[in-house]
Amino acid sequence: MTEYGNGLEGTPGHPKHARHAKQPQDSASTAAPSSSFAPDAPAYAADVPRAAASPLPADSPTAHHPSQQEVRNLTHREHHKRRLPIVARILLVVVAIVAVAGVAAAAWVGHLNSSMSVGGSEGQQLSNALKKPASGKKDAPFYMVIIGSDNRSGVAGSRSDVTMLARVDLAHSTVTLVSIPRDTMVRASNGSTEKINAEYNNGPAATVEAVSKFAGVPITHYMAMSFDDLAGVIDRLGGVTVNVPEAFTSRDGYRFTKGDQNISGAEAFSYVRDRYNESGGDFGRAQAQRQVVEAIARKTLESPVTELPGVVESLAGSVSTDLSVTDLVSWATTVKGSGIRLKVYSAVVPSYSLSQDGVSYVGTMYNEWRAMMQRVDAGMDPNDANAQVPRAQASNTALGAAENATSPKDYQQLAANAGLTTNDVAQ
Repeated sequence: MTEYGNGLEGTPGHPKHARHAKQPQDSASTAAPSSSFAPDAPAYAADVPRAAASPLPADSPTAHHPSQQEVRNLTHREHHKRRLPIVARILLVVVAIVAVAGVAAAAWVGHLNSSMSVGGSEGQQLSNALKKPASGKKDAPFYMVIIGSDNRSGVAGSRSDVTMLARVDLAHSTVTLVSIPRDTMVRASNGSTEKINAEYNNGPAATVEAVSKFAGVPITHYMAMSFDDLAGVIDRLGGVTVNVPEAFTSRDGYRFTKGDQNISGAEAFSYVRDRYNESGGDFGRAQAQRQVVEAIARKTLESPVTELPGVVESLAGSVSTDLSVTDLVSWATTVKGSGIRLKVYSAVVPSYSLSQDGVSYVGTMYNEWRAMMQRVDAGMDPNDANAQVPRAQASNTALGAAENATSPKDYQQLAANAGLTTNDVAQ
C-alpha cells in the first residue's frame, strides 16, 4: 500500500476514509429534508434525490459510496435541462446578424435617397408641380420629365441641355422617349418669350410645368441627370451599345462608325454632346441622347440582381429625382420579372429651325405634334403616322396642344423653307 496523509490508504486514518466517515447528528438534523440545505441554496437543491440509507456502517468496506459522476448527475440534472439548445443559440446569432445587416441596408438606402432628392424650397415646389396619372389605376402608365444639365442639383443659373418627356408603362414593359428641342419657343411664366430650356433657370418645378403645358399631360415624376457623371455609370456597366446612324468624328476626336457600336463612358459623353459633325445638328444630338438613355436602361435591366445595388449607387451620384431607391429597384424588378423584353420608342417633337428678332429658336409643327402625342398616349409608335389612334386619345384636345408655345401658328411655309427640320435627322 501507498503512504498517504496520516495513515495508509485503506485504513481509517487515511483522508480518503475520513471523507466518508459518519458525522455526529443532532435532533435538528433529522427534521424535514429541506432543512439540511442552506437558506441561500439553489431552489432546485431541495429536489435533488438522496441516496438510499445503507444498512452497513459508513466505514464498512462494503458500504455504498456515491461516485463523482453520480454526484454530478444528481446535483446538475436540472441545470442541463435549463440550457438553451444549440440550434436556438445559432438562430439567435443569425437573427442578430440579419438585424445588423438590415440596419446597415436601411442606412445605405437612406443615404442614397438623400443624395438623389431635391431639397429645400425647390423640392417643395417640385412636389406641388408633380401630379398623379390621369387614370386612377395602380398600374396606369405615367409621364415623367428627364432633364440633362451641367448642374445636377438644379440650382438657379443653369440651363437644361436635354429635355425629354417619357411615358412609362410598366405593365407592358414599354417606355416612350420624346425629345423636346432645347430651343423650342415658349411663353415664360412672366409672359415673355424664351427657349424652353431656360425654364430650368427657375428650378425643376418650372420645367415640369412647362413640359406639362406643352405636351398636355400630367407629369408624375422628375429626374435630372448629368451626362458627364453618367460616364462612370456606363463604364461600370461595361459600356453600352448604340446604333450610330451615320459615321462621323466628334469634336473630341472619337471616331464613330455607322451601325451598332459599343462605347465607353467617355465616348458616350462625347457622342451626346456633338451637334456640329452630324447632319441633324441639335435634332441629331437629341437623338443621340435618347439612344444613350435607352442603352443605360437596357444594360441595367440585363445586369444580374446581385449587381443592381452597385448600379443604383452609381446612378444616385448622377441624378436628382423625386423617386426613391425603392422605386427604382421596384421598376427594374417589375420589368425583369415580367419576362417581357423592354420596348423603347424614340421620337422628337416635329420641329424646324426659326430665327426671330435675331434670336435662333425652334418652332413647333403643331398639327404633327398633336397627332404624335395622341399616339404616344395610346402607347403606340410615335413615328407611325399611319396608325389608327383610339377614340379616347383622338378626342382628347389637350394632348399636344402646346398651349405655351409661341412660334407662329401658320408654320407650314416656314418649315418648308427652314434650314433644318426634324425630318433631316439621319435614321
